[in-house]
Amino acid sequence: MIPPIPRDIPDLPAIPGILPQAPFHVPATAVVAPVRRPLVAFFRFLVALVAAAGVAIEMRLGSPLHVLSYFTIQANLLVAVVFVASARRARTARRPLPAVLMGGTLLYISITGLVYHLILADPSSGFSMTGGIAPHTGWQAVSNQILHTVIPIAAVIDWLLLTRPAPFAVRHATTWLVYPLAYLVFSLVRGEILPPGTPARYLYPFVDVDRHGYVGILGNTAILGVAFYALALLVIALDHVRPDPFRHGSRRPENRISSPGTSGLK
Repeated sequence: MIPPIPRDIPDLPAIPGILPQAPFHVPATAVVAPVRRPLVAFFRFLVALVAAAGVAIEMRLGSPLHVLSYFTIQANLLVAVVFVASARRARTARRPLPAVLMGGTLLYISITGLVYHLILADPSSGFSMTGGIAPHTGWQAVSNQILHTVIPIAAVIDWLLLTRPAPFAVRHATTWLVYPLAYLVFSLVRGEILPPGTPARYLYPFVDVDRHGYVGILGNTAILGVAFYALALLVIALDHVRPDPFRHGSRRPENRISSPGTSGLK
């Protein structure tokens, strides 16, 4: 009777005098054919174009240097640049941009939308930038909706429906907060450099030292920092549990040489 052939071929014993070779890793692109995603590319190009248009309108209506100082403008510019680069990769079937970059972009534009709608546009928040001011009209209203509503929603849709889940870790939440912290320092330094009485000396009401003092600013930014960190952790948690929009229930291709064990032959 012929003994059954083992499913896994055991590793050969080491030969004296010959150093073992390092394991050979086959890149995924050599096994899985690259896939072009024209619809994903089109959507991201469109989002980038709309974000750039919103920034361009703001710069046309105001002082470009002053406009570029706002977190909202910087976040939308980041979306425009990152989405153009990501769209090109999706169209040409190249490797996607680093997931940490895409996640950070999502976080910053989400902060833009949430802070505006929950704080800056709410007269009862104590930090409203719209209280006592006539509603925006014309191109100002268009750019305001683009930068604070349309682009944040589009970025979330892209993440949920057009982006594969990434192996995010908790440490990425801390990494993503470096930019908001740097922006806080920039905003405070800018306010100290400009002479008192300058319009919009402090870009946002919750970092206005003239109104709240440095102790008040510390409390405001600490609360916002905790909220931003919690939002970053929420992004990471949801990314671990959300479905992959491109799997469609397909199984990962099996290894035809051996079963997925610890064999040295892979």
